[in-house]
Amino acid sequence: MTETRRPATHGTAPDDTTLTQTAGTALTETARRALADTAGRLGEHGFFFDFDGTLSALGDDPQAVGPVPGAVDALAALTGPAALVAVVSARPVGFLAGRLGGVPGLRLHGLYGLEHSDDGGATVATVPEAEPYLPLIARIAHEARLAFPTALVEDKRLSCAVHFRTAPDLEPAVEQWTRRQAAEYGLKRQHGRRVVELKPPLDTDKGAVVRAAARDLGGAWYFGDDLGDLPAYAALDDLASRNPAFHAVRVAIDNADGAVVSLGERADLRLAAPEQVPPLLRALLAAHREKLNG
Repeated sequence: MTETRRPATHGTAPDDTTLTQTAGTALTETARRALADTAGRLGEHGFFFDFDGTLSALGDDPQAVGPVPGAVDALAALTGPAALVAVVSARPVGFLAGRLGGVPGLRLHGLYGLEHSDDGGATVATVPEAEPYLPLIARIAHEARLAFPTALVEDKRLSCAVHFRTAPDLEPAVEQWTRRQAAEYGLKRQHGRRVVELKPPLDTDKGAVVRAAARDLGGAWYFGDDLGDLPAYAALDDLASRNPAFHAVRVAIDNADGAVVSLGERADLRLAAPEQVPPLLRALLAAHREKLNG
């Protein structure tokens, strides 16, 4: 676990040995202080997680990835004492439900907030303004497959993602093609890690989800690894600027295909891989129990 340049929050850290043993790795001073500041009032905090590269390792086939070991159990343990636990992803809610739907109380926000579920995916609500774009997105996905037969094209129903992870030489052509489609049909482009996504021109992103869900809380953590997570960081900045007592913790996760430079510069904590997320959550829960028993 590495430490970023953002000043540490103030608070008295729980015993270092307890936290280190629980996390299975050495914790920086910033990490210990963030845990301490949260542990005593866990019920006032919300926790928001990206999926790909955060709760799961990255893979060439987006349909083949799943949560890293311990992630589901850690989320399930957190939903009880925390005020709110949510996954905010570019994935459809249906996909998230298939991997995480068994966690009681976990909120699922898919497609950058275009759809969501408060019951593990049993029912899914879609932003009404997005529904008229369904036929257009389906047509664009078909055209993308014709234009880029060696790329992976995902039709997510309300958005179309063109991945060039396995064909990086396609990046300039994908950029040009998606820019042209966005201009012609009035769509928005969303950049991610070796992917460009076309979606309806609505004011929905991870930041809007976090801002709405956390505005009445005492604090929030956001875990992310990609450019699409920057609006969520900005939302925490906004909430903290409006309420100086709001406790914001931004966690950036590095991945094997490169460090998260943009997120890392904005983060309070930085983890080396998605596999470090569950130990950090277990350390937080251990600190919370210490506070209760102290």
